[in-house]
Amino acid sequence: MKINEFIKADCYRVTDRSNLLSILKLVFFGETFKYLFWMRVCLILDRKYIFKVTLFPFSKLMLNHYRIKYGISVSYRTCIGLGLYLPHFGGIVINDHAILGCNLVVSQGVTIGKTERGRNKGVPIIGDNVFIGANAVIVGGIVVGNNVLIAPNSLVDFDVKDNSVVVGNPGKVVSTKGASEYIKKPWPIKQS
Repeated sequence: MKINEFIKADCYRVTDRSNLLSILKLVFFGETFKYLFWMRVCLILDRKYIFKVTLFPFSKLMLNHYRIKYGISVSYRTCIGLGLYLPHFGGIVINDHAILGCNLVVSQGVTIGKTERGRNKGVPIIGDNVFIGANAVIVGGIVVGNNVLIAPNSLVDFDVKDNSVVVGNPGKVVSTKGASEYIKKPWPIKQS
């Protein structure tokens, strides 16, 4: 997949457009989009040696600048699908080895992390069209299905089936309505 498709999808989730003008506006004025833009650019520049020794250092510098400025700690190497949307910045931490699907909404204060021991040792795998509310924590080698809503301040350390709504600390599945009402402007996902 080409880097421009990732940037277009991320832009579309914010503006409902994916043209060059919309992307440029967000690169200059969109706080969380600036971080996502440089994260995606770092990913592509890191793959080719000629870019890695020429343009990559600048893009990495920009990414680190926005990491500190906006309090977002997501490595450009993290496996993240199309259409990531960060509505607010601050306190977002995602483990480098986590796997995130398409059309995610990750709110402020969210932690997606690793557990080093116990029955759920590892990092989360999160499906498509998932809404993660403010200050939610998702940890361990768990699988969160598609179309899942994780409410604010919830702790998720267990597998979550498709179309679930998880609430509380510790988290409990309280509904099977899913997150479809919360995922605005999803980027079309091509099924393989």
